Amino acid sequence: MDLLWVLYSMLTVCTAINLEAPGSYSMFTCEPITLRMCQGLSYNTTFMPNLLNHYDQQTAALAMEPFHPMVNLECSTEIRPFLCALYAPVCTEYGRVTLPCRHLCQRAKSDCYKLMDMFGVSWPDEMECSRFPECDESYPRAIDLLPRSDGTEESPSPVQRDYGFWCPRELKIEPDMGYSFMGVRDCSPPCPNMYFRKDELIFARYFIGVISIVCLSATLFTFLTFLIDVGRFRYPERPIIFYAVCYMMVSLVFFLGFLLEDRVSCNSASPGRFRASTVTQGSHNKACTLLFMTLYFFTMAGSVWWVILTITWFLAAVPKWGSEAIEKKALLFHAVAWGVPGALTITLMAMNKIEGDSMSGVCFVGLYDLMALRWFLLVPLALDVVVGVVLLLAGVAALNRVRMEIPLEKENQDKLVKFMIRIAVFSVLYLVPLLTVIGCYLYEQSHRSVWETTWVQERCREYHIPCPFQVEQTSRPDIALFLIKYLMMLVVGIPSVFWVGSKKTCFEWASFFNGHRKKDRAVHESRQVLQEPDFTQLLLRDANTPVVRKSRGTSTQGTSTHASSTHLAMLDEPPSASTSRASSVRSKSSSFHGSLHRSRDGRYTACSYRGVEERVPQGSTLRLNDPLQHCALNQSRHGSLQRLESQSRHSSVRDLSITAQAIQSSPGNGIHRVVEQDATKA
Repeated sequence: MDLLWVLYSMLTVCTAINLEAPGSYSMFTCEPITLRMCQGLSYNTTFMPNLLNHYDQQTAALAMEPFHPMVNLECSTEIRPFLCALYAPVCTEYGRVTLPCRHLCQRAKSDCYKLMDMFGVSWPDEMECSRFPECDESYPRAIDLLPRSDGTEESPSPVQRDYGFWCPRELKIEPDMGYSFMGVRDCSPPCPNMYFRKDELIFARYFIGVISIVCLSATLFTFLTFLIDVGRFRYPERPIIFYAVCYMMVSLVFFLGFLLEDRVSCNSASPGRFRASTVTQGSHNKACTLLFMTLYFFTMAGSVWWVILTITWFLAAVPKWGSEAIEKKALLFHAVAWGVPGALTITLMAMNKIEGDSMSGVCFVGLYDLMALRWFLLVPLALDVVVGVVLLLAGVAALNRVRMEIPLEKENQDKLVKFMIRIAVFSVLYLVPLLTVIGCYLYEQSHRSVWETTWVQERCREYHIPCPFQVEQTSRPDIALFLIKYLMMLVVGIPSVFWVGSKKTCFEWASFFNGHRKKDRAVHESRQVLQEPDFTQLLLRDANTPVVRKSRGTSTQGTSTHASSTHLAMLDEPPSASTSRASSVRSKSSSFHGSLHRSRDGRYTACSYRGVEERVPQGSTLRLNDPLQHCALNQSRHGSLQRLESQSRHSSVRDLSITAQAIQSSPGNGIHRVVEQDATKA
């Protein structure tokens, strides 16, 4: 009968009283009773959490305070044993759980009901008498105080209870702060990091500090190189500069975290209130919020700028957009690159998902919250990788098809191959670190629950919380995993140096440090095939047609044909269009000086011959500041000088002045007449 009564009590505990909590944790060992109300009873040990789910005796004492008047006034002899049976139950040697009898509950409630009503205290629902077994014995029963007798059927088996994670008193946070830890509200992880020793954390902090300095130096060099010559880096390579700026800010935040140590990422301890140092969460700490906003925003923006870089390469390679055409979409690129990370950052702040990182000293997301890790780190980064790789492969395939199918000169073939290799190397230097970071996040989120269970098992007795029960696997994270993650988060910004590194960069820095820069730069051939404005015509031109190139001094430009359209139009004109143009083309010197005119912004543009066909009204004076007429005048003077070189120097100057006066004074189309005379004499 005793065994049946014990089984009935166990069933009542599991079904009638709400004792269970998520997780798999067992009750821990007996502890001495410290509750003043329950001292001096027939037993002196109890267990926590108790039958009403109070995780320690301090919490149980606070819950018992409303009943102090009834106990002090002794409204019933049964009220004190009944309350202690629930708030500080007897702890047997073998862990048996017993409940007070129903008749004990009924006598205590009936005797003290009027006094409770006088003090405004209601009988709690969890103490309803119908929840307890039908019996009429005092508490504790005699069998509860007997020592364990092995080999007898009357000895009940130990009871296993599931409690879940109970937040230790040292880690409790004031309510309404939005803190949570392992699914428990108003709780925060311990600080410093709960997984590693102090010496490991010190090494990790200095390691992250050194890497952040290296990355900051590399990205800052890229940005300053851009500032020295802003016009050099145009689309499609301009996103590399913004990409470098993003990771420059990321490395700067990590460097600040190295200097701040854990003063921002951790809340200070309060020994007087039994509070240990805990991890900062939410947006209440302004410094932590600022570090999080900067770090997360520029991390996401850097990955978006890499996707935009692949988009610009795709537009330049597949539909063969020019630099000017791509640059017209710059506003859209900036809206996406800064808008999407900004929206994600605001969403995380509204959800209060900011978490301090005691290892690096910064504040980030997904350090303890798996949901935030999956949806705000893994998903955006994986999406950026997939979209960027698809566009990159499409662009490289298009360039390779151009190289294989369209006959190009050997010089242009070499340029195209070098450009493809350069894109491939830069992409590998970006994708390998980023994929490593994603792999670290995946490994971390798959093993986080095991790491937390192991930590609770190791610290449960120190914190006086339930220890894990039936732990199938225990594991501690390796410090190398986190070091690799931080290394790859910072190294991903260094490939920008690879792109800007060249002899031209060294020349520009040397000129900058020497205090002067060349005002009149020679026209250099671009370092990449996509630099040339006439790249589209170059691919579609006739194999026997000579190539006229023009460079603006940029590293890579698109396939724009606007700047060189006049050259291609001149090459395609029939010979009978103009006698003066024919004479100009036949001469190498005349072709160069007559077809290129330097504008006010320092660029050489092709002269237009439409001014030759126009007629100046009779009696009007030729305006030399008109670009079209000035170009024709330069051609006529150049042809005259060639004709007069065979004569004496004095006569050449005299003829030149006479020719200029004739141009200015003659009525009608004076420019046309001089051009015709020059062509006839030539």
